[in-house]
Amino acid sequence: MIDIFLKTLPFFALIALGYGAARSKFFSEDATAWLTKFVFYFALSAMIFRFAANLPIAEVFDARFVAAYLWGTAFVYGIATIIALLRKRGIEEAAVEAQCAVIGNVGFLGLPMLILLLGEKAIGPVMLVLSIDLIVFGSLIVILITGARDGRMSLGIFRTLGRGLLSNPMIVSIVLGLLWSGLSLPIPQPMNDFLDLLGGAATPCALFAIGASLASKSAERMAVAGWLSFAKLVLHPIFVAIGALYLFHVNPYSAAVMIACAALPVAGNVYILAQHFGVAPHRVSASILISTVLSVLTVSLVVGWVSPLIES
Repeated sequence: MIDIFLKTLPFFALIALGYGAARSKFFSEDATAWLTKFVFYFALSAMIFRFAANLPIAEVFDARFVAAYLWGTAFVYGIATIIALLRKRGIEEAAVEAQCAVIGNVGFLGLPMLILLLGEKAIGPVMLVLSIDLIVFGSLIVILITGARDGRMSLGIFRTLGRGLLSNPMIVSIVLGLLWSGLSLPIPQPMNDFLDLLGGAATPCALFAIGASLASKSAERMAVAGWLSFAKLVLHPIFVAIGALYLFHVNPYSAAVMIACAALPVAGNVYILAQHFGVAPHRVSASILISTVLSVLTVSLVVGWVSPLIES
């Protein structure tokens, strides 16, 4: 367990460095926004495309994997939604809180860290989790909030979803990379070197950007944020593990990667959605801050817990 903690420490140290730089005002909010944009649209996209282009499609899609992850995630999503409604919150706030409870920082934190901790075979399962989060649950929150405001479902919602998915560079990079792989196209050496160089900037820049963005997050609504952090860091990996290991009998290695992904802290894009719709942004902000701080320990514990699956 100590070995795993020491391996994760450099990742969280980079996050702490970004936090310190932004908290001291050495790194401004504008600088953080531009760094995040560079990572999101260029560095991380190059990394994802290169991984996907070198990955056989057969190694990516696994129906049992998808069913297990959807089952575990939907279960926790339902718990968070019911608790929000019992607290007399509307559908919009319930949708945002449920998103906090199940959507982890797979792109910026999980992709680089879990590949280092669990090996390059983790690339396929991590990208599958990322795709499900973005396509299924990223669409669900838009449908729930827009439908609640309009009082009905309309074709306009699906046009908005389509535009959102097509403009998301992570989804575009995964799709283009898998198409490249499916067509069995070789990657020319200069192109490969370019993608390797640009993608190499993704890990340090993404982690620094996570920390810098945390400096502007508030710690208000501590009780609710604490509950949502518990749901994300504890309940989500537990129920995903139940789905993967006992209900759908996923391959042990893939199950380990899936559970580790479920243990990641609340993703920053949940805050972007909450701010965009004007629904509980301070609650989300606090959940991201608390879950990221606690994940320094919990991620190591979960990775240690699933390590026997990797070796089996």
